[in-house]
Amino acid sequence: MSDLHFWRAHTNIALIKYWGKANDELILPMNNSLSLTLDAFYTDTAVCFAADQADDQLILDGQVQSGAETQKISAFLDHFRELAQTDRRATVISYNHVPTAAGLASSASAFAALAAACRDALGLTMDDRTLSTMARLGSGSASRSVYGGFVEWLKGSDHESSVAVPFDDGQWDIGMIAIVNDHHAKNISSRDGMKRTVTTSAFYQSWPEIAAKDLEAIKPAIKAHDIDTLGMIAEHNAFAMHATTLTAEPAFSYLTADTWHAIHMIQRLRNAGWSVYATMDAGPNVKVICRQSEMAQIIHLLEDEFASDSLIPSQVGGGVQLSPEVLNEVSAACL
Repeated sequence: MSDLHFWRAHTNIALIKYWGKANDELILPMNNSLSLTLDAFYTDTAVCFAADQADDQLILDGQVQSGAETQKISAFLDHFRELAQTDRRATVISYNHVPTAAGLASSASAFAALAAACRDALGLTMDDRTLSTMARLGSGSASRSVYGGFVEWLKGSDHESSVAVPFDDGQWDIGMIAIVNDHHAKNISSRDGMKRTVTTSAFYQSWPEIAAKDLEAIKPAIKAHDIDTLGMIAEHNAFAMHATTLTAEPAFSYLTADTWHAIHMIQRLRNAGWSVYATMDAGPNVKVICRQSEMAQIIHLLEDEFASDSLIPSQVGGGVQLSPEVLNEVSAACL
C-alpha cells in the first residue's frame, strides 16, 4: 500500500475576459486574457493509473460519476497517456471547493489540479509552462490556474504558443469578495454560450479589439498598484463581454436580478468613496474587486443586503501545489 498525494489548484477570475474560441479542438482563444488567482476557491485532485483497471473512473466529492463527465476526463487523460506512452486506465479522485458551473471558475481549478496530478502520477518531466498548455486542453481558463497572482493567457496560434504566463505576483493591497447568491448550475454552459455568441452576435466582431485595448490599459495599472484604474477597466471589460450575449441569436444572459442588485450595491458603495468594482464571468455571481485591507469593512456594509454566508472574501492565491490532503491505502498498482 502507498499514499496518494492530492494536488491543489485555485480558481482564477478574469479581469480581461476570455470569450470565444479561434480553435475549438485545441481551445485557442480569440484574444489574450488576464486573471487574478484566488485562494478561497480550489480543487484537490489525485490520480492513480493502474495496470489492471478496465476503464477510467471519476470520483467527485465522494460520488462515482458516469456518462459525459467521465468521458470528458478520459479524453483529457489521453493527452497525458500519450506523453507517457502508457494505456493504463486511471481513477481520478477530486474534491471541488467551488460551486460548480456558477461562474466561479470551477473548471479552471479542476483541470489545473488534474493536470498537475497527472504529471505527478506518471512521473513526467514537464515545467509549469508546458503544464499550462496541457491544462488548457481541459478548460481554457485552467491554463491560468497553473500560476498564482495576476496571469496572462497568450492566445497563440498553436498548442505550444497558447500558454499562460505569470504577470505580477499580486502581493499588494488587492483582494476580491465573491457574492454567491446562486449555487445552481447555469442553463447555458460557457462553452455553448461562447459558440453562440461568436457565430451569431453582431457585437462580437468588436470584442477582440475591446479586449486588446483593455488589456493594454490594465497592465500598467497593475504594476502601479492602482486599484481604481484596474477596477474601472475590469468592470468595463465584464460589461462588454456580457453585452455580446444580449445580441446573440437567440439572445441570452447569465446575469439575474440578484446580479444586478449586487452591481447596484457596488456602485452605491463606490459613490460613497470605496474602491469597489464589479466583475462577472459566465454566471450570475458577482465578484467585488477591492483593497484587501478594506474587505472586512466592505463585507460589513454588504451584510445589510446579503446573507453573511454568501459573502466570501479571498486573498490572492498561489499556483498549483501539493495539497495537505493525502489519501491512504491506495493500491500499489499505481505508477
